[in-house]
Amino acid sequence: MIERYTTPEFEKIWSDSSKYQQWLEVELAVLDARAELGELSPEIAKEIRSKAKFDPARIKEIEAITHHDLIAFLESVGESVGELSGQIHLGLTSYDIVDTALSLLMKEAGEIILKELRELKEALKQKAIDEKMTIMAGRTHGVHAEPTSLGLKFLIWYEEIRRNEIRWLDAIAAISYGKISGACGNYAHISPQVEELTCKKLGLLPAPVSTQVIQRDRHCQYLFTLALIATSCEKIAQEIRHSQRTEIQELEEPFASGQKGSSAMPHKKNPIICERICGLARVVRGYTQTGFQNIPLWQERDISNSSPERVIIPDSTSLTHYMLRKTKGVIQGLGILRENMKKNIEITNGLIYSGRVLMELMKKGFGRKEAYKIVQGASFEADSKNKHLKEILLERAAHEPPLPFSAEEIEDFFNPEYYLRNVDSVYKRVLGHKK
Repeated sequence: MIERYTTPEFEKIWSDSSKYQQWLEVELAVLDARAELGELSPEIAKEIRSKAKFDPARIKEIEAITHHDLIAFLESVGESVGELSGQIHLGLTSYDIVDTALSLLMKEAGEIILKELRELKEALKQKAIDEKMTIMAGRTHGVHAEPTSLGLKFLIWYEEIRRNEIRWLDAIAAISYGKISGACGNYAHISPQVEELTCKKLGLLPAPVSTQVIQRDRHCQYLFTLALIATSCEKIAQEIRHSQRTEIQELEEPFASGQKGSSAMPHKKNPIICERICGLARVVRGYTQTGFQNIPLWQERDISNSSPERVIIPDSTSLTHYMLRKTKGVIQGLGILRENMKKNIEITNGLIYSGRVLMELMKKGFGRKEAYKIVQGASFEADSKNKHLKEILLERAAHEPPLPFSAEEIEDFFNPEYYLRNVDSVYKRVLGHKK
C-alpha cells in the first residue's frame, strides 16, 4: 500500500489486523446464522464467539508453512477455540470469508470517502456563493474568450462533485454484497438461508448468484468511480495550477509559513499540492484497468484477481481519500488575486469584448459574415497598433461609412458586468435558490 499518501483512517482499514477481524466477524456470523436456523446449538455458537481470537504474528508463522492466508487464519483461531474449532468454516470455501469481508472493508472505506466527498462539495458550494460576481477573463483554448464569473468555476466543480456523490453511493451499494455459497457457488454444503441470515447480520445483501467469488464487475464499478472522483480532483487542481502561472496569477494554492518553493530560487511558490493531486490521479486511473481485467476469471474462478486486489483496492481508496482531503484544503485556503483578474481582463485592449460588438452589429441589420469581417478587422487593427478596441470603434463611428453606434453604446459594449446578467438563473438552477 502507498503509505506516504495514506490517511490514518485508511491505514487502519487496510491493516492486517482489520482484515483478520472482518474475517472473524464473517465466520462468527455464519455460526450465529446456523444456530438461528437450528443447525448448531446456540450455546456452542456462543462459546466459540467468547473464545475466538487470532494472533497476527502466529498467522504469519503458519502462513510461511501453508502458503495460504485463510487456512493460517483458521488455524490461529482454532488454537484459541480448541475442540469446538471443527464447527468453524464448516461447508465454506475461503472466498466465502475473504470476499464477504472485503465487501465490509470496501463499504467502510466507501463511507469515509463519502464523508470527505460531501465536505469538498460544501466547500465548493460556499466558494461559488462567495465569488458569484467576481469577474475574470474566461479562456478557451488557453486564449481569452469573454468575461465570466469565478463563482461559476466553483459552481461547475460543485455540480460535478455532486454527480460523483451520486455515483459513489451507487458504487457502495454495488459492493455491499456477501456470498456464503461454497466452492462453486451452488450451496452444495451450506444452505442459501444461512447466507441470507449471515449477510443480514453483517449489514450486507446476499449476492443473487455467484461462483466461488463475488463477481468482479462490482469491484470494477467501485474502482471506476474512484477514478472519476480522482479525475475531478485533478480537474480542479489543474485549473488552479494554470491560474497560478506567473503570466496569469489569479489563483494560488495555500503556501505555509516557512514553506520553500525551490532549493535554487527563493522567490518560487510552486503549486505542489495541486501537482501532487494531478499525479496521483494517474495512479488511480491506472488501477481501473486492472479492475477491468479482473472481471473475466477462469470458469468458476481463478486466483489472478487476488494479488492485484491486495494493491489496487487499498491504494485506490487511500489515494482518493487523500486527494479529496487535499483538494478540500486547497479550496478552503485558496488565494484569490482579484486585482490581477481585473488587470488580465484588460491585457488584450478590449478584444475580449469583440463578441458583444459582433452581436450588436447583427442587431443593427448586418449579416453575420459582414459583421464578423468588420469586427475582426477592427480587432486585428487594435492588436497591431496596440490600441484599445473601443478607441478603434469610436474612430470608425466618426468616419464614412460610420459604424451605426453612438459613443454611449460603444462605451456600454465594454462593460464586463453585462456578461454576468444571467448568473443568478444558473445559480438558481444548480442550488435551487438565489444566493
